Amino acid sequence: MDLFEDKNIKPMLIGAESEAFDSHEYIYELKLDGERCIAYLDSSETELRNKRNVKMLQKVPELSDVHKHIKKRCILDGELAVIKDGKPDFFEIQRRSLMSNPLKIELASRRYPASYIAFDILYYEDHAISGLPLIERKELLQSVVEKETPAFAISRFIEEHGIAYYDLVEKQGLEGIVAKYKDSKYYFDKRTRDWIKIKYLQDDVSPPRYN
Repeated sequence: MDLFEDKNIKPMLIGAESEAFDSHEYIYELKLDGERCIAYLDSSETELRNKRNVKMLQKVPELSDVHKHIKKRCILDGELAVIKDGKPDFFEIQRRSLMSNPLKIELASRRYPASYIAFDILYYEDHAISGLPLIERKELLQSVVEKETPAFAISRFIEEHGIAYYDLVEKQGLEGIVAKYKDSKYYFDKRTRDWIKIKYLQDDVSPPRYN
């Protein structure tokens, strides 16, 4: 089975929650308040599908040119987001995902254009790379993107200093961060503790601290 031709990926999911922690074994990146989406990109076409495998490009037609900014055929994992007042606005991307009227979609795309922020790469040229360690996939993701734009960007991350990064995110009133084990593989359709959510708006029950 070729993942690119099949186009039926069910993404890997966060499997744990924690308070902020420091570790040289993890990277830390912003938890975007958007809609999870897999991007299938080649030299001629962009296709976006959400985690239920519903085609999304008709909802966000302003992202139809994402494939023009990559160097090789690839499959990316990331988030659809609408940035409003400098922050991701979940209501706006959710509202867009429920629209069906082409005129209303067009008007919304002009007022609050959507972005695709990629945080992982699952396929490169002609083969799956989900078995590579995360940190190597991050390097490959960086190399495959020819140009970032307001509509298409790569998720930035920091290493080791999770507590300081979380404190900064909290001060900005953003949703939180995700800690990811550097050597983790990508497990399709599985929740794994290799990805840990550190959320600003915590649940009533305090999660355990990871060291």
